[in-house]
Amino acid sequence: MTSRQDGDTWDLASGVGATATMAAVARAIATRADPARIDDRFAEPLVRAVGVDLLTRLASGEEPPGELVERAWIDVAKVRTRFYDAFFREAALPQAVILGAGLDSRAYRLPWPAGTVVYEIDRPEVLEFKTRVLAELGAEPAADRRGVPADLREDWPAALSAAGFDPRLPTAWSAEGLLGYLPPQAQDRLLDTVTGLSAAGSRLATENRPNPRPGDEERVKAGLDRISGRLREQSFDTDMAKLRYFGERDEAETFLATRGWVLTGNTVRELLAAHGLTPLGDDDLRTGDVRYISGVLPREWPPA
Repeated sequence: MTSRQDGDTWDLASGVGATATMAAVARAIATRADPARIDDRFAEPLVRAVGVDLLTRLASGEEPPGELVERAWIDVAKVRTRFYDAFFREAALPQAVILGAGLDSRAYRLPWPAGTVVYEIDRPEVLEFKTRVLAELGAEPAADRRGVPADLREDWPAALSAAGFDPRLPTAWSAEGLLGYLPPQAQDRLLDTVTGLSAAGSRLATENRPNPRPGDEERVKAGLDRISGRLREQSFDTDMAKLRYFGERDEAETFLATRGWVLTGNTVRELLAAHGLTPLGDDDLRTGDVRYISGVLPREWPPA
């Protein structure tokens, strides 16, 4: 597998698209193990439909997580899912945009206020797959769900506008597990574009990953290589270290604050403790510094 590059492609069974499927695997395992904290009833059937045997067995419980899906990943899936679920519930704005929607099923499983329009942006084949599979399950959206087929590295605002998005209305935006899979400049363009499309009162939720300290990236890559090796032993060919963009970048929280967003947040470590979950091990300590942030744009940007 080659490293990420501009213009690369993927599907839900390979490349960076497989990370969406693996995240759904973690949600399926977490839902089965801890339904009081997380209830993503669509995660397992969506993984099954992707058709990767190992991931299906993990999501269904036929294969125990063991060393293939580390406990920390499952616990982080619990707090991350609860964070974004609560964000959308509390925002209660007339329109929501889920950036890089992947196998996210919130348009189907959250109690959206009447009249809410939920826009899901992702590659056409991802949206078509999810729409078909959920329809075959008899699931119906709980809001006015509109798929927006677009690559976030390209002119996605035009596709969003064509789907009916109204920039005059306040919007709830989410960029969940997304920014690290974009090149640094593409991340900044994305956040600037979101800001430019946001009416006063819009809300945003994403993650802030601190820039690496000396040796951090080598440790992260070694951990990802370890997991990838275990997965390859089970006939799932992936190289997780090559799916992310490493190196320095603008930290999202600071970048957004300079654009007028007022943000608050908690680290993964704090969220795990708040929910009574096991603290991270030594290999995952840097993950604990990731902050889940959300906030509001109280005025138009740039100011008139």
